[in-house]
Amino acid sequence: MEVGQIMLQNKRWFQTFTFLIMFFLLIWLISVTDFIFSPLFQYVGAVAFPFIAAGILYYLTKPIMHFLERFKVKRTIAIIIIFLLLILIGFIIIMYIAPIAQRQFMNLVNNIPKMVSWAQDLITYWQSNQTAIPKEVNDAINHFTDNLQTYIENVFNYLFDFIGGLINFITSLVLVPFFLFFMLKDGEKFLPFITSIFEKKKANNIHSLLGKVDHTLASFIQGQLIVSFILGVLLFLGYLAIGLNYSLTLGLFAMVMNVVPFIGPFIAVIPALIVGAFQDPMMVIWVAIITLIAQQVESNLISPNVMGRALKMHPLTIITVILAAGSIAGFLGILFAVPFYSVVKTIIVHFYETYRESKDNEEDALI
Repeated sequence: MEVGQIMLQNKRWFQTFTFLIMFFLLIWLISVTDFIFSPLFQYVGAVAFPFIAAGILYYLTKPIMHFLERFKVKRTIAIIIIFLLLILIGFIIIMYIAPIAQRQFMNLVNNIPKMVSWAQDLITYWQSNQTAIPKEVNDAINHFTDNLQTYIENVFNYLFDFIGGLINFITSLVLVPFFLFFMLKDGEKFLPFITSIFEKKKANNIHSLLGKVDHTLASFIQGQLIVSFILGVLLFLGYLAIGLNYSLTLGLFAMVMNVVPFIGPFIAVIPALIVGAFQDPMMVIWVAIITLIAQQVESNLISPNVMGRALKMHPLTIITVILAAGSIAGFLGILFAVPFYSVVKTIIVHFYETYRESKDNEEDALI
């Protein structure tokens, strides 16, 4: 029995070592033959955004489709109803929300010179009434003040570039309705199609793995977007109640930023605090109170009921993953870091559990 266990252990170590060698060899071969894979990567990049957008809409609308099917509505009719709902939502956004947000955003941009002038006057007044400021600190403040306009212009140039990229992204979404239609219509046929080419034991294993991945993606996409939407609405209503300027634009910005887990809410409140400070110093306190109330409602009421503990990720892990992904792939990396990590974690945990189960079964067989 002991000899059999040693041989089994050596065999598993040899298989693992061989797998790692083949894996890194495959990466090396791809790197030296990138001219072969470049057209493939370009094609994948061309359809990646429409496919991802359709996938997000798929996870958002799939519960609606299943809800309609419970009332004996045929799937094709249910999909048509979903498309009509999406068109209605888009019409409301374009006709009623977008013009107000655009007007507020342009007013904010036009008021930037006044804000910069006010900040420079405030810093100058503070410096003139201080006698114990070190020379290095004073030089740093002067440099920051002299270049404050440039810093803000760079931020808004980056924002305009992002908006321009977003517009190009939107124009590439022509394929989204087609992808979404077939995902809703035939999405449940994907698992049987994949598992049909494997033997029964492996097919069950793959079916279990893909089911876990599907549950992970659904938990994150549905939960995070619903939470972000509710939190954005709460902040907009709060900003509107305290009379904060550009409340709709700031609420929409918060809604978008809250898609990024954990650090998103901290980024979302910064523009509101800046606008509040320029509008009225007391407004900063009111913005902080509104944000605190909204965050408490979100963390104690909304997230536990919408997302639960499906992802089971520690905040430190989220911060590390987001920072690493941001340094590698920028904003898109930050946006997709957590779901990508969650899927990879789900796959690793599944294979580890499968390995432990098979090892226990083999040990029982040896006994």
